[in-house]
Amino acid sequence: MSGYLRSAIVVAMLLFGVAPVSAQTAAPAGHIKIVSGAAYIVRERGTTAAKPGDAIFATDTLRTADGSLGVTMLDDTRLSLGPNSEVKVDRYVYAPGEGGLGMVLKFMRGVAVYVSGRMAKLAPDSVRLEAPSAIVGVRGTTVAIRIEP
Repeated sequence: MSGYLRSAIVVAMLLFGVAPVSAQTAAPAGHIKIVSGAAYIVRERGTTAAKPGDAIFATDTLRTADGSLGVTMLDDTRLSLGPNSEVKVDRYVYAPGEGGLGMVLKFMRGVAVYVSGRMAKLAPDSVRLEAPSAIVGVRGTTVAIRIEP
């Protein structure tokens, strides 16, 4: 492809708001490690039953009914949810080579255990755990959370 044609394509993409395919595909933030009973991944397109190996993305909500769920994030952060629990992955960026680190988990209900991974060790201020009545800053630790209605 000639340089002129390539430039014209890029200009057309910018003018018409078309992003390259690689920019449209979000990278997973982690994956489901274990599932027991009824557990779900809620995305903008709907709710699906969680299965071991399923990818987790930033902005996903993890929800359990009578089951439990174990998740491992890219930085080896581990998150476990007990029955009748819900956690939203509000933000997840793990690109230590580019200086991009950040995680916000919103605990909405139930019981959960958080075990920090590499992100909390590299940049503790970049990790935040939020609950309806509290915000927890992480300094490389394990946190058990119980939220009652």
